[in-house]
Amino acid sequence: MIVTDAQVRKLMDEFNKTHKVGLASMKAGMDRKTGSKYISSGKLPSQMATERTYRTRQDPFEQDWPTLKNMLTDANELEAKALFEWLQDQYPGRYDPGQVRTLQRRIKHWRATEGPDKEVFFAQEHIPGEAMQTDFTHGTKLGVTINGELLEHLFCHPVLPFSNWEWVTVCRSESMMALRRGVQAALFQLGRIPRYHQTDNSTSATHDLPSGKRKFNQDYTDFVEHFDMVPRTIGVGQSNQNGDVEAANGVFKRRVKQYLILRGSPDFESVEAYEGWLQDIARKANQTRSAKVNEELRIMRELTVSRLQEFTVLKIRVSRESTIRVMRNTYSVPSRLIAEQVKVHAYDDRLEVFYGGKRQFSLERLLGRHRYRIDYRHIIWSMVQKPGAFLRYRYREELFPQHVFRLAFDALNNNLGEGRDADVNYLRILHLAASVSEEDTQAALELLLDEGKTPLADLVKALVQPRVPKIPQMATLEPDLGQYDNLLQVVTS
Repeated sequence: MIVTDAQVRKLMDEFNKTHKVGLASMKAGMDRKTGSKYISSGKLPSQMATERTYRTRQDPFEQDWPTLKNMLTDANELEAKALFEWLQDQYPGRYDPGQVRTLQRRIKHWRATEGPDKEVFFAQEHIPGEAMQTDFTHGTKLGVTINGELLEHLFCHPVLPFSNWEWVTVCRSESMMALRRGVQAALFQLGRIPRYHQTDNSTSATHDLPSGKRKFNQDYTDFVEHFDMVPRTIGVGQSNQNGDVEAANGVFKRRVKQYLILRGSPDFESVEAYEGWLQDIARKANQTRSAKVNEELRIMRELTVSRLQEFTVLKIRVSRESTIRVMRNTYSVPSRLIAEQVKVHAYDDRLEVFYGGKRQFSLERLLGRHRYRIDYRHIIWSMVQKPGAFLRYRYREELFPQHVFRLAFDALNNNLGEGRDADVNYLRILHLAASVSEEDTQAALELLLDEGKTPLADLVKALVQPRVPKIPQMATLEPDLGQYDNLLQVVTS
């Protein structure tokens, strides 16, 4: 039985009270001989233990260790499991699967005693008001929903390393628009400007050079110059150089998780409401850092410049396909704009389309490249006149706005045969959804399919009637002129 330091301390206390070895040993939960040994030595078990310098069993890798050592010397990144599997291939039956842990310990010891030097990280002293570090971090795993739908998002997270003051905005990608919005929000919240702004090598701020190095984008350079800051970045692959904001990312998300639990629900009515809630959390955290924050504010320069627009302006001509291409993605627009030039305000999360100086519509911005979003309402009037174009239309899958529309199209093909009749019926149904109501058309299709009927366009149309707006009945107002007489009496009196 192993005796602990706590037991020996109990033994010593009892022995000092009674001076009886047997009684003290019994109360400490050990044999009398064991108790006598510790009383005589006056030492704790941890003080009496000696480090073993000999092996208790033969090293199973002694025969092949010279080969393994040479391999590790040539390629230190090799891992024990890969080397163990190599040994099993070279010498079948020589090693048991359970011996991989022994090899891992052997290699770990070799690396610590004979292996190459490891990279040393040097703690840095931060100067008050010198720099702001900004990083993007994923927030989707927090499980936040907007009206019941999971919000896939990032945080743009600016931090002052000296005081750990922080701010946060919600974004959808690591874009220049998201960086501009997040940093501006932080600067205007502070009302002050640091000397440097530091980011990692994300594409929002930098781009590749043929030499393998990275250079600041012109948009980013113009942005930091507007606020009279000096751009600064970390070495390629050296995320530790942005360590303060990297650590702050994890701390902030853990705090948010706690507040979500206290809130009782991760659901919010809008992204704006969620972002405001996050910023309240940041304010509470910043209040605990007020002493150091005030020290930074005294040193930083006052913010005197105006806020920059948080979108990119693009001028694009609408194609004959009634589409525009924005940042390598394709979007449909109303066909009346074909051949016209529109102005697009590209935000981080949306596109706003203008023509003739007036905003025409807004749509969600796609992430990534070579993606497309086609609204059937924009093109259906032309498509019903050219039904033959439907079969090989490049974006045909976008013309099934709900799953039931796809089921209806399949039912038409099964009952009418693949070809013009099925296509014409489906396009007429889609035209009905665009001109009357997609919701009512969806309900009609579900009803017909549930009854086992072929959803012909005429049957659907019979079920979907245009909604006639009801004019509210209002009682005629009869003015009481006596109220004016009463008012004049009050004034004159």
